[in-house]
Amino acid sequence: MLDSVEALLTEHAELEAALADPAVIGDPDRLREVNQRYAHLTPIVTAKHAHEEALGDLEAARELAGEDPSFAEEVPALQEAADEAEGRLRRLLIPRDPDDDNDVILEIKAGEGGAESALFAGDLLRMYLRHAEKRGWSTQILDSTESDLGGYKDVRVAVSAKGTPAPGEAPWARLKYEGGVHRVQRVPVTESQGRIHTSAAGVWVMPDIGETAEVHIGPNDLKIDVYRSSGPGGQSVNTTDSAVRITHLPTGTVVSCQNEKSQLQNKESALRVLRARLHQMAMDEAAAEAAEARASQVRTVDRSERIRTYNFPENRINDHRTGYKAHHLDTVLDGDLDAVVDSAVEADEAARLAALAGDEG
Repeated sequence: MLDSVEALLTEHAELEAALADPAVIGDPDRLREVNQRYAHLTPIVTAKHAHEEALGDLEAARELAGEDPSFAEEVPALQEAADEAEGRLRRLLIPRDPDDDNDVILEIKAGEGGAESALFAGDLLRMYLRHAEKRGWSTQILDSTESDLGGYKDVRVAVSAKGTPAPGEAPWARLKYEGGVHRVQRVPVTESQGRIHTSAAGVWVMPDIGETAEVHIGPNDLKIDVYRSSGPGGQSVNTTDSAVRITHLPTGTVVSCQNEKSQLQNKESALRVLRARLHQMAMDEAAAEAAEARASQVRTVDRSERIRTYNFPENRINDHRTGYKAHHLDTVLDGDLDAVVDSAVEADEAARLAALAGDEG
């Protein structure tokens, strides 16, 4: 695994030279591509140099230990530092998810629990909007269906980074672990006896890939219907046929959007969601094939999997995949999701490192 670093060091140097090339600077798409790859490789180069320095310090201490016993006392600490530096380097060398630099489209759907589930879906939406705000991301609600008592039957929101995020810090790299069933335990506002109810909402996270060649939609693949937008209870909220429903005939995938007043804007939003869904379907198929060879320990987009419980009476949040548990649910719902997400990232890295070690063995 560490043998691959030298080639990456050479590539990093070539990219550094390319960033000063007028031909690259004058090509925005090429410049963006070079910048992203350079940003990804820079931490690896830094970690490689730190590892070499730690190994050099350890070797020097061992050589001098024969002449001066005080150096021998430093060897254990230097060995630990070298091991930690190697661990950081190995984690950076884990093969990346090719979508990790992408933005996301996040869907939340009410599930079991009726009106309470819709209210919880609204709580989840607010949590993600607040989290995006704290991380400096922008958000746009693409489509939503509100429930009669508040909350959402379903809602789709685009989450986008501003500028070029650092490796591992883009919306997909962080939010892809949110996919699954989120369960809530609390006393609903409609409960007169004070009893705790359990309900759930589903979250689906997809990379927002834009118009790329990876997803090909033929001119005859789509059936497009237009209709009037509706609000809670089904009442019409528009006098024109501005809402759009797109059916992808080859897969039967249906996407509808009605939030914008313009039919064209709703069509663009629906196509954006459709491309993301088709890309996600291709990813799921590839993951299913890979799972036949090795089961994943941290699943990211399985909507049938109960991934997390939000217990209001105990102010507790519990991630069932990673074992993360804490009693600060109120701050998590206010957008402080980093510690929860970090537990999933670390578990995923540990699983992939173990898999790589098995392959090397």
